[in-house]
Amino acid sequence: MAEDTDISTEAETEVAPGGGGEDGASWAAAAAAEANSSERILNQDEIDSLLGFDLSDDEISERTGIRAIINSALVSYERLPMLEIVFDRLVRLMTTSLRNFTSDNVEVSLDNISSIRFGDYLNSIPLPAILSVFRAEELNNYGLLTVDSNLIYSIVDVLLGGRRGTAAMRIEGRPYTTIERVLVQRMVEVVLADAKEAFEPLTPVHFTLDRLETNPRFAAIARPANAAILVKLRIDMEDRGGRIELLLPYATLEPIRKMLLQQFMGEKFGRDNIWEGHLATELWTTTMEVRAVLDEQQVSLKSVLNLKVGDTLMLNATPDSLIELRAGAVPLTRGRMGRRNAHIAVRVEAPLSPIARQTVQRMT
Repeated sequence: MAEDTDISTEAETEVAPGGGGEDGASWAAAAAAEANSSERILNQDEIDSLLGFDLSDDEISERTGIRAIINSALVSYERLPMLEIVFDRLVRLMTTSLRNFTSDNVEVSLDNISSIRFGDYLNSIPLPAILSVFRAEELNNYGLLTVDSNLIYSIVDVLLGGRRGTAAMRIEGRPYTTIERVLVQRMVEVVLADAKEAFEPLTPVHFTLDRLETNPRFAAIARPANAAILVKLRIDMEDRGGRIELLLPYATLEPIRKMLLQQFMGEKFGRDNIWEGHLATELWTTTMEVRAVLDEQQVSLKSVLNLKVGDTLMLNATPDSLIELRAGAVPLTRGRMGRRNAHIAVRVEAPLSPIARQTVQRMT
């Protein structure tokens, strides 16, 4: 009987937590909370953050989530240090040229430089806008210059004598007129001329305007998956202004990629002129052994082995015959043998042989 009592007591003790007491209620509530948490539904902001499609504040260069993994193949513009110097020079040139173009106080600032896929950029262009397709002649490829609506109306207002202190009037729902397109084209030509001058210290590149488009589909200069460099420039004219975006595909910059890898203007890669000059100087002062060959004969090995002291070799040469000067196996020139004071001398009678000249050129 004692054993039966013990067994029943232990069984009651084990079953007690699942009973209807306070401990049982708290355990059930915890289990329900855990079940609810496992079925938690993400909202749209969390999904965008996870996938990396949150494009708020025009932040394209810093992506997270799956989007960052997809774009990991993009080459960051930071690997091309010279680009920042070129575009900084472009900003300073544009500030001066646009002041002369508009006869107004113009301030140009560089918002940011980023790497982006061409298809993503076309989808992010705020319409209406004018897209200028230009050609880089020496690079044999194209680029894209986008002028947003605010800057278009501001430029038209400034060039046609709009009063200062009033914002440019925007008229939505209509295409750009011929006058507006012509004025914007003149401004684009000024910007392209500045871009040519900005690249001049690095490499000569002529940017020529190809056409103006208002539909991004007609301005496709690369495949949607191709990488490109996007430069955003802000132009302020007192209370008016807008944005210019310059897009250069990596295929356009590929011919001058080595130049863009420079840390400073004029940096050399692989070839060091100072070391070349030093090596050439040392080569010119290097001593070498020169042999004067009187004659050459082919004899049998038996005759050579039978030579004895006092034997005489007859040479096919006279005192007036030309002898050959050699450096190793390379024939240098020919001359005549004679005597100068107590020394036997050779007077050069012919120029340096072509073989010797080619050998020296290869060495230097």
